[in-house]
Parts: sequence; structure tokens; C-alpha cells
Amino acid sequence: MNAATESSSQMKEREVAPSLGDWIERYLLTLQVERGLSSHTLDAYRRDLSKLVRYLEKVQVTQLADLSTGFILEGFVESLQQSGLSPSSIRRCLAAVRGWYRFVLAELKGSMTLALKIPASPKTWTRLPKILTEAEVARLLDLPPDSRLESHRDAAMIELLYATGLRVSELVSLSMEHVNLEVGYVLATGKRDKQRLVPMGEQARRLVETYCREVRPLLMKGRSSSALFVTRRGTPLTRQGFWKILQARARRAGMAKSLSPHMLRHSFATHLLSHGADLRAVQVMLGHADIATTQIYTHVEPMRLKQVHTRYFPRKARHRHEPPRP
Repeated sequence: MNAATESSSQMKEREVAPSLGDWIERYLLTLQVERGLSSHTLDAYRRDLSKLVRYLEKVQVTQLADLSTGFILEGFVESLQQSGLSPSSIRRCLAAVRGWYRFVLAELKGSMTLALKIPASPKTWTRLPKILTEAEVARLLDLPPDSRLESHRDAAMIELLYATGLRVSELVSLSMEHVNLEVGYVLATGKRDKQRLVPMGEQARRLVETYCREVRPLLMKGRSSSALFVTRRGTPLTRQGFWKILQARARRAGMAKSLSPHMLRHSFATHLLSHGADLRAVQVMLGHADIATTQIYTHVEPMRLKQVHTRYFPRKARHRHEPPRP
């Protein structure tokens, strides 16, 4: 009788036990409240952890308690590789799983022992960012505006994006008070709500000033909004909206390659460094927490390497019959 009662109690406890999905949502809520992560970052965590849940359901592991059986996730990594994910994407996914795992152990406080063994992340390689040449940037930025009112806004946005190296999310979230047109600075709000001042340069300052004075009031039509870049409805422009604008402008400029807003950010950093900018200064403008992240932009074209070597290497070429100089 007692055994039957105990069995029924255990079954009831198992029925109300949080599912893997519940544990993931608890973890995401903690990240949002305690670490202040943005909605975009939380969505990325949710997508990565959802991959884990789908795999575990496929192998019939649906409860947290089932992970205490020494379940090894090598098959999960293999499934990610078979799906075509790059090593860097797999590393990011496993990083999310490790964070979630540490959270679960902290929440359980020893009430359950999980023998979850997460395999090492696959080795990755440094992938150089895709950039535009300076000539391509000039084609994109020097394109004359068309008859549409928004064309002037679009030109100001793209010029500002290249001049500051902002992330597209930072660009579309700029408010009027975040722009100092007298000095020529923007106050960007980056990851984890960290703010930084970034100079915009004279050309971008001029275009943004003209947009604010002549174009934005016509788009707003007397409505009120704190957003710097707005649509005809008076609402802030979205990331997706700006991506479409950039694609359309690239087609008008006759550019065959597919452009993304991040390519302008990459180009901003690469062009600054190739012209002699200090790496630390570029790090600050980009809002990188670690200078190692900025160092990826120190790659240079082979031709420029050849020019540097030819100019500075001390052993110059001479004719084989020419006697050495004293």
C-alpha cells in the first residue's frame, strides 16, 4: 500500500515537473532581468536552445531528470554539423547550452545530480569580414537622390552608418537627442545598453542636418516622435526596413554583390585602419569590449603588403654584377 502511494506521489511530482522548455524560459528571464540582455540577444539564445530541445525530443529525452542518466550530447553536435551550421555557429550554440546548464545546476542546489557532459566546441578559423572597397563605398554614397522624399533620408542614414560604424540596431534606435550636429557626434547605445560617443564626420553631419531641417518635418506631418529616422507614418524605421533600403540603393548604384548593413560597419573599421588609425581608437568607436574582436580588421590586401615590404625591407635588389656599396 505504501509502495503504491509512493509510486503515485512520484508520478504526480513528475507530471508537474518543469519541462525542458520551461527551464529554458526561466533561464532567458534571468538573463533579461539580471544581465539586462537585449531582445535580439535573447532571441538568439532562444533559437540556439530550441535546437537542443528539438534534438532531445528526437531521442526521447523530454524531462530534465532524464539528463541525469549520463546522457552525452555528442550526437547533438553531430546533428548541428549535419544541418550545415558553421563551426562558429556551433560554438555559439554550445556556449548557450553551457550557460543554461550552469543555471539549472544553480537552481537545483544539489537536489538533483546531472551527469550532462557537453562536448568540446569544434575548432573554428578566423573568417575575414566581407567589406566594400573604398571605390564601392563611394559609388553607394555618391548616388544622387531620386524624386522621393525618403531618398534624402536614406542617403543620410547610409552616410551616417559608414561614417560611424554603428550597428544597424544602433542606427535605427537613434533619437533626436542622441545627435549633436554642432559638434558632430552621435551617442550610440550598444550591447547591454552601453553608450559611447562616436564622431560622424563633416559629410554625414551635413546630410543629417539637412534631413532634420528639411525632410523629417515633412515625413512627420506635425506628429511627435523622438526617433531620428522615421517613415511617412511617423514611426521609427526598422532594421528590416533599412536592409531593404540598402539593397535597393545598391541596385541603383549598379552593384552586383549583396550588401548588408554590417558590411558597411566592417568597411568603416577596415578603411580607418588601412589609413593608419589607431586600433584602440577603432575599438572604442565600434563599441567592442575586447580589443581582440577589433583585431580581425587588421587584415590588409596582399598588394598593400607587397608595397610595404618593397618600401621598408632593408635588403634592396641590385644587379648581380653591381659591386656592393662601401
